[in-house]
Amino acid sequence: MANETFRTEGALAGLARFCYRRRRLVLLAWIAGVAAVAFAGFGYGAASDNDYSGGSSDSARAQALIEKHFPEQQGDTLTLAIKADKGIDDPAARRKIEKVIADLDASPVTGPVTSPYQDENLVTKDRRIARTTIPLTDKDAKKSDVKPLVDTVKDASGDSVTLGLGGKTAEKAETPPQGSSESVGVLAAAVILFIAFGSLVAMGLPIVTGLMAVLGGIALMKLVGHLVPSPDFTVLVAALIGLGVGIDYALFILTRYKDSLQDGDEPERATVKAISTAGHAVLFAGTTVVIALLGLIAMGQKMMTGVAIGASVTVLVTMVAAVTLLPAFLGFTGHRINSLRLPRRTSRRYGADGVPSWERRTPAERWAGVVQRKPLVAAVLAGASLLVLAAPALWMRLSLPDASVQPHDRSSYTSYKILSEGFGPGYGAPLIFATEVDSEHADLSPAVEAVRKTEGVAYVTQPRVSEDGQAAIFMAFPRTGYQDQATADLVHRLRDGIPPQASGGEAVYVGGPNAAAIDFAEDTGSHLPLMIGVVIVLSLVLLIALVRSVTIALQAAVMNLLSIGAAYGVLVAIVQWGWLGSLLGFPADMPVTTWVPMMMFPLLFGLSMDYEVFLISRIREEYERTGDTRTAVARGLARTAKVITAAAAIMIAIFTTALLGPDVSVKQIGLGMAVAVLVDATIIRMVLVPAVMEMCGKANWWMPGRRTAKATSAIPAEVGGEARV
Repeated sequence: MANETFRTEGALAGLARFCYRRRRLVLLAWIAGVAAVAFAGFGYGAASDNDYSGGSSDSARAQALIEKHFPEQQGDTLTLAIKADKGIDDPAARRKIEKVIADLDASPVTGPVTSPYQDENLVTKDRRIARTTIPLTDKDAKKSDVKPLVDTVKDASGDSVTLGLGGKTAEKAETPPQGSSESVGVLAAAVILFIAFGSLVAMGLPIVTGLMAVLGGIALMKLVGHLVPSPDFTVLVAALIGLGVGIDYALFILTRYKDSLQDGDEPERATVKAISTAGHAVLFAGTTVVIALLGLIAMGQKMMTGVAIGASVTVLVTMVAAVTLLPAFLGFTGHRINSLRLPRRTSRRYGADGVPSWERRTPAERWAGVVQRKPLVAAVLAGASLLVLAAPALWMRLSLPDASVQPHDRSSYTSYKILSEGFGPGYGAPLIFATEVDSEHADLSPAVEAVRKTEGVAYVTQPRVSEDGQAAIFMAFPRTGYQDQATADLVHRLRDGIPPQASGGEAVYVGGPNAAAIDFAEDTGSHLPLMIGVVIVLSLVLLIALVRSVTIALQAAVMNLLSIGAAYGVLVAIVQWGWLGSLLGFPADMPVTTWVPMMMFPLLFGLSMDYEVFLISRIREEYERTGDTRTAVARGLARTAKVITAAAAIMIAIFTTALLGPDVSVKQIGLGMAVAVLVDATIIRMVLVPAVMEMCGKANWWMPGRRTAKATSAIPAEVGGEARV
């Protein structure tokens, strides 16, 4: 057997040795720490902040005027939609409708409810469809307060009378919790780990480590929310990412530990070696993910800054768990890591002829040889496939989900359908116009008339002046719905078509939830290139510092862009165009949720760098041993194929479980992430990497100022595997 060298000193080695020897103390500290943080975070953590408005947009300025001069407008409202096949004046229908209205009016969380029988403007001409607005007395009403109202309305439907309760609060109230989807992902990860390791003990360590890290990370994220508020979907995204990277990081270290044991090392030495090598790569990979996430701050949006900080906290905790908690667990298991094994034939480290098993050609190595024989053909075919997958992304539209894209059994969707039929699809997409005035008798009729004459406007309300006589508002309803591109076009026409003199020389701002969502989407689209550039530059600097090769760093950046572009394209085809959308749980064709692509990019770029680090570090090790790029690529691919495949399968399993949940936006990001990881682990790692590195040859290791063609690196020679000298 060849001799081995590895770093027995250094910070990581010392940390691993300490955690191994003081394993009881480390484990108790983790349990106590997670319990304390969970108690504080889940009990006293900051409330989520879903406000995506702000800045200098028209909708932000309109909202600022409304908040300042119309404080009574701040409370949320619900809308009761009514459809009676025999008309609302049918005696049986009227008794049912009036009873529902009385129940809603009697609720402690609602204000006075106006019956449609008292206001003809609330009823269609044929008197088959009616509506009424239900004010909520608490602008921060909880889901538990509103859910009984939704149930009351749903239970009353029937006997030719259909009722639906709409509004943002109603949508949230009837949206079920994410439920057991993450549990399904963890179970799938357990199966994959059991197949990969063949041992229940080895299977359990990455899962327990990942779960403890995610629990502590999310709780800590809620505490950090007092300083940097984040939206409610951050918890779901952090759970998906935390579970994925937490289990994967533990998997990489545990694989290295098992290899060392098989080489004859004692458990303590194997633990120190695993943390000093694979743990080093884990810290780099995790740092890359964190830096990529922090690139979201470049978007200049308060909400996405909260997401970046919150998700980064969770990833940081998983990194710490991988290099502290896992070594403590290894101290308890020792050689028993292979206990409770799956009965199967085990491979020997050496064959009968004395040739080490790592020197034999594996299927992955033979596949690399096939690609390397025709590298240009392989690269062209793989690149063309990715470009085809990415093509639909050119037609991506961004928006925020509303009632029209919710599951059809929801009361909010029923309300949307009834109101669209009776009052037009634009009823659910009102535009609120706000302007400053100089007195309560200000004449806004020119502005109202300009809006009324604009093509695409169905109805305009009369203006209302604030009590202090300094501002006025009125509403307009478009002819098209919330998700229609025509509605966004109408908002721009209105902003360009109302001259200041129409309101006494003051600007008229177009706001409301619909306009704010449009502004948010457009602001995101304009800042997305900047964020992409920041993430790429920072990741390139880190990768160059690690691998000491400009060529490989550039290859990684281009390939990551291709895999992310392919994920974007598939997302557009499924979500926006509806290809297989219904089979994957999307109730209707819809634009991509505004925050999904900008959240996906830094996450995927960072995760792709994870695989790049583990693959390239092994290729470099082989190159330094043999001096031949072709052999190094083939053997590096063979040595990492199993662990990267298992890691990717775990990621895909966890991300796809998001499709089982109720939130259409979380479904989108889960689908996109799963597609990107699948593409990265197959087309990128199995085809493009060996093909491109074969074509580049010794140029793979080019670094300005390097005098020799022999590769030198900042990576410890043992990262990702054994260093044989």
